[in-house]
Amino acid sequence: MEWMYKRFDELTALELYQIIKARIDVFVVEQDCPYPELDNHDQAAVHLYLHHDKDIVAYARLLPPGSTYCQASIGRVLVHSNYRGGGYGKELLIRSIDYIINEWQEKEIKIQGQEYLRRFYGSFGFEEISDVYLEDGIPHVDMLLKK
Repeated sequence: MEWMYKRFDELTALELYQIIKARIDVFVVEQDCPYPELDNHDQAAVHLYLHHDKDIVAYARLLPPGSTYCQASIGRVLVHSNYRGGGYGKELLIRSIDYIINEWQEKEIKIQGQEYLRRFYGSFGFEEISDVYLEDGIPHVDMLLKK
């Protein structure tokens, strides 16, 4: 298994297909939530993922400031259902935060997290900055990390 950091134009067609498939499998199929998965933000992102054979084990989309928020952001965070419970989510968040702080020299990271993951994100220092609200029928909360 290998962690990869790639800009959109560095992804091969196969890698992009595997990433989109993983995102659709988790967010659309598993969570039974039809929403516009392709939102024109992938082109500005750094795609961080752990790859094993044909599977995307873990994935996050890192967006620079000004893409979706004033701050840098982490989104589309997932761990494939076959690999949950192995610590990949924690490592994914550590790597995501580290990249944004050290590579982009950013001091704030904003996320739109699913409500049931508030404690998970909070364990990395993210603080809630909104009330819980529905996004595509799923409870979410905005959170901010300041370094």
